[in-house]
Amino acid sequence: MVSIFIIIGAYRYYAGLAERFGKTKWHFGLLAIGIYLGFQILFLFCYAIYEGLTNPGSLNDNNYSGFTLVNLISWLFAIGVVYAFHTYLEKKFTKEMIRKPSLEIEEIGNKE
Repeated sequence: MVSIFIIIGAYRYYAGLAERFGKTKWHFGLLAIGIYLGFQILFLFCYAIYEGLTNPGSLNDNNYSGFTLVNLISWLFAIGVVYAFHTYLEKKFTKEMIRKPSLEIEEIGNKE
């Protein structure tokens, strides 16, 4: 349930970024969902491998569908990854906006 709220928030967060820079909103919303779910799967898969190597009997007893410390940590890390990639895209789009020649063309003829 918590993951659904995080996915909705990530979708809206990336859609807002796309809207600010004139990009297609749903493309970036799906990118956010993919980043979040991909990191969750990767993190929990790595944790399962770690658990399997250190304590093979514990894999039969664990249930990762509720509120566990592992899920809480994976949610926090996934939110951090979504935020970090958002920041990266924001900087990239800002640099693209600065480099566009249309901005320089509009400034021609303006008195300083």
